[in-house]
Amino acid sequence: MSIHAIESVLQQMRATSLASGLGAAPAGAAGSGSFAAELQRSLANISGAQQQAYAQAESFELGKPGVALNDVMVDLQKANVAFQTGLQVRNRLVTAYQEIMNLQA
Repeated sequence: MSIHAIESVLQQMRATSLASGLGAAPAGAAGSGSFAAELQRSLANISGAQQQAYAQAESFELGKPGVALNDVMVDLQKANVAFQTGLQVRNRLVTAYQEIMNLQA
C-alpha cells in the first residue's frame, strides 16, 4: 500500500465533495494541508452527505412538496458510494498500519 494511492483516493473524495456542493472543513480541523485534516474533512463530507440524504428521504416520506423520489434515490446512492469509499480507505489504512507494524527492525 503506497501513500500515493491513499492520496489519490483522498483527492477523489475531495473532488466528489466539491462537485456535490458540500461544505468546507469543520472549524477545529488540523493544519490545512495535513493528512489528518484531509481525512477529517473527508469524513465530515461523508457524514454531511448521509445526513442530507436521510433528511431528504424523510421529507419525501412526510409528503413535502418539491421532493421527488428519483432525487431521494440518487442522493441516497451518492451517500452510500461515499460511505463505501471511506470504508475502503479505512481498510487500506489499517492494512498499511499492520504492514508497518510487522516490519523487521
